[in-house]
Amino acid sequence: MLKAERHKFIMTKLLEEQKVVTTDLALALDLSEDTIRRDLNELDSKKLLEKVYGGAIKFVEKSADVFQIAINAEDEKKKIVTKALSLLRDGQVIIMSGGSTNLVFAKLIPSDLKATIYTYSLPIAMQLSQHPNVDLIFIGGKMQKNAMVTIGMDVIQVVSKIKADICFIGASSISIKQGLTEVGYEVSIVKKAMIEASEKVVSMFSSNKLNTKMPHGVCDLSQLDTIVTELDPQDPLLEDYRKSGVFVL
Repeated sequence: MLKAERHKFIMTKLLEEQKVVTTDLALALDLSEDTIRRDLNELDSKKLLEKVYGGAIKFVEKSADVFQIAINAEDEKKKIVTKALSLLRDGQVIIMSGGSTNLVFAKLIPSDLKATIYTYSLPIAMQLSQHPNVDLIFIGGKMQKNAMVTIGMDVIQVVSKIKADICFIGASSISIKQGLTEVGYEVSIVKKAMIEASEKVVSMFSSNKLNTKMPHGVCDLSQLDTIVTELDPQDPLLEDYRKSGVFVL
């Protein structure tokens, strides 16, 4: 297959699924992973996609103003997070992962909510810093610049000592067999620590993440209490998830 044909295949797949995984592309095209990585590097250099650990995601033009965060499909994400607002209670200790859905959630948290919120996401911390009744604790560590979240042992050590009532965790991918999976290994480890530290685990994500997988496992479905999408909870796409025992909001 010519390089131009490979690039067209990759971009079509990215348009359909919002992300691509190096190993999956190598299998689909019957090529080495090194060849796929070179293709992704070239497409990244042309700003046609953004290469991340294990694959690539859609390219989003970054604002020169770091305080102005571009959010794809924000209206859809508002529909998701509005459902999850019903899970908030005064006095809760909350942990929030990074991600654009959780950022939209942070924007919509009622101003009268009194809670303690831990996060390792810089954009979410910036948003919550404007909240009048939230005790905000930003967890410092090595900054993963593309996602603007902190990672590493410093973050894991802090998270492991938290006794949280609830955590809101983003999802790169979710499936019945694989559970939650992540593009990056280091983020997957932090999310595992979040889950261990929390009494209740809620994952919010767009329905295009359903029945997909990434290279690094986060948790089985059995470790999730609630999943929240923009779909009606009775939608056929969610039937297997309901049958698994997880509550679908």
